[in-house]
Amino acid sequence: MSTEKIKAEVRTEFGKGAARRIRRDNNVPAVVYGHGNETIHLTLPGHATMMALKHGGANALLELDIDGTSQLALTKQVQVDPVRRVLEHVDFVAVVSGEKVTVDVQVIIVGEALRGTLVVTENTSVQVEAEATHIPESFEVNIDGAEAGTQFLAGQLDLPEGTTLLTDPETLVVNVTEQVAAEPDAESAESAGEASAAEGGDSE
Repeated sequence: MSTEKIKAEVRTEFGKGAARRIRRDNNVPAVVYGHGNETIHLTLPGHATMMALKHGGANALLELDIDGTSQLALTKQVQVDPVRRVLEHVDFVAVVSGEKVTVDVQVIIVGEALRGTLVVTENTSVQVEAEATHIPESFEVNIDGAEAGTQFLAGQLDLPEGTTLLTDPETLVVNVTEQVAAEPDAESAESAGEASAAEGGDSE
């Protein structure tokens, strides 16, 4: 996992009014928790932070330059305006290089199962423990050629060295089942019958 470097400014104004002024200047308010230190309130550059979070994914690790002091910060919660799609607020947890952290990592399906099957994702992520600077961006489940009845469990995921699975290894992640053709409901069957009767009447 690469680390994006962002220049941050310590924030001294708080409240909704202050947050609105920060966003109006194309910046984003943020906080950093952790390691027994007092919570640090920051202002981050909006565009640069948005791009860093997009690049890093759900567990983006940023290197914050706070008044000349470098602080590694792991993304924990991101608030985005539902209409304008801009950052509203970001919560970080302070970490140090080599420290183990607990995170949820996304599971991605690749490949195609056999025709006539239905692929169901039972869990979209699994929880792991990994070094803060080596958090996997995602885990792949290759279903290529899988037949009905095939199940992929959390314990079958290919984890990189230094990463420990915390989710129960028996947890079902992806389930390949037989595709069942949908039966017409009673209303559809009745409509079809009426249409057939009507056609029969027209031919007389």
